[in-house]
Amino acid sequence: MSQNRSIPVCIVLSIVTCGIYGLYWWVVATNDVNRVTNRPGTSGGVSLVLSIITCGIYGLYWAWTMGDKLDAARAENGVAPGSFPIIFLLLNLFGLSIITLALIQTELNKYTPNF
Repeated sequence: MSQNRSIPVCIVLSIVTCGIYGLYWWVVATNDVNRVTNRPGTSGGVSLVLSIITCGIYGLYWAWTMGDKLDAARAENGVAPGSFPIIFLLLNLFGLSIITLALIQTELNKYTPNF
């Protein structure tokens, strides 16, 4: 199961640590999406490295893939799918990947029980 994370705390930590926490958040969010949607794919660590090596180009593919997986999971759970692939792609294209991560975490928190 994925961990229910506070989005404001994740954003503040990303800003305070000059993006280092944001990299960690990318990795764990990717792994959580793979696990929650039951659609295994590139692990969080590998996707982060590929994005760095390709100067962010892989990050655009990552955004589309995460959106596609979350839309499919919504449809399987009887919730109308959104336009996550397009929204995530556009956000990352304009350098707003932190918003993409926040939206991904919002969806993940719906699949995670509160303890």
